Amino acid sequence: MLDKKIDDQTIRLTQLSHGGGCGCKVSPSILREMLSKLPPQASQPELLLGFDKNDDAAVYKINQEQGVVATTDFFMPIVDDPFEFGRIAATNALSDVYSVGGSPIMALAIAGFPTKKMSVQQIQEILGGGAKACEDAGIPIAGGHTIDAPEPIYGLAAVGLVSVNNIKRNDGAKAGDTIILGKGLGVGILGAALNKGELDEIGYSELITSTTKLNSIGYELGTIPDVHAITDVTGFGLIGHSLEICRGSNLSAKINWDHIPILPSAITYAQKGYKTGAGNRMLEGYKGDFTATISIEDWQKNLLVDPQTSGGLLVSCSKNIANDVLDLFQRSGFDHASIIGNMSEGKPHIEII
Repeated sequence: MLDKKIDDQTIRLTQLSHGGGCGCKVSPSILREMLSKLPPQASQPELLLGFDKNDDAAVYKINQEQGVVATTDFFMPIVDDPFEFGRIAATNALSDVYSVGGSPIMALAIAGFPTKKMSVQQIQEILGGGAKACEDAGIPIAGGHTIDAPEPIYGLAAVGLVSVNNIKRNDGAKAGDTIILGKGLGVGILGAALNKGELDEIGYSELITSTTKLNSIGYELGTIPDVHAITDVTGFGLIGHSLEICRGSNLSAKINWDHIPILPSAITYAQKGYKTGAGNRMLEGYKGDFTATISIEDWQKNLLVDPQTSGGLLVSCSKNIANDVLDLFQRSGFDHASIIGNMSEGKPHIEII
């Protein structure tokens, strides 16, 4: 095993769960049906962002200048190292605060563990990994709730603040905007290889490095008026989260395959046929929502819908500032950040060129 903290006598975390990371998410079509009977949110004018627009976090206006950001995210293990699992889960949860232009101020832990199958040390390390991610973000874990559960679950309920003038939604893109992706794709595919015990050291390092990189750049992006829309690419893959921007903004998008950043090892494992069950569901669910003017193979389609855990920010910004935004990403340590396409007039749809 690549995980140095797991020995032959310890149950692997990924063996205790039926899914891992953001691949656990319910498919978009089922989620829409689940939410369809909830009451409309128009009667709450202080609720600036809610579930109705598929934004990444809720924002409630508390005065003329500020809004409170609230979000929650949790999932089952994507890796066997308990510390890294906790760190990844917390980093992923905090991303939703950053993706609306906010800055987190504290978090509460959400945890469930099969206490008769896991050691106390494993649980301590998961909690410690989450605390480390929050420490890196400059915030405390102020409390939380833990239950005895059949599968290990960990995540955060995160709270932040945002200027009401700097809130970034996923429905504000404009025709002619440039699309930028902040992290490389392929986390789900690398996780699939890890789950089979076939991921090498280099691929594991790429997986950990990407998923534990905080998207704190989102706060600075929120201060830029010509950044029109932001979301993060997580469980619905690049296609799914790009479609959210297209549908919310009533625009189409063209994405250049050759410009999409992909974690190097993910290309190798994708070409070998590694993929996720969630990715299969996404391909079926988004049938007709994206087309290609180039010939793309199955492994490429799998990367387009690959569920990302703690994935990168997806930004739609004015063309005239695109290079400056890309430079900001790269100066902030997002080495894979790339300009991947543009928004245009037309029915919500994605074209791979």
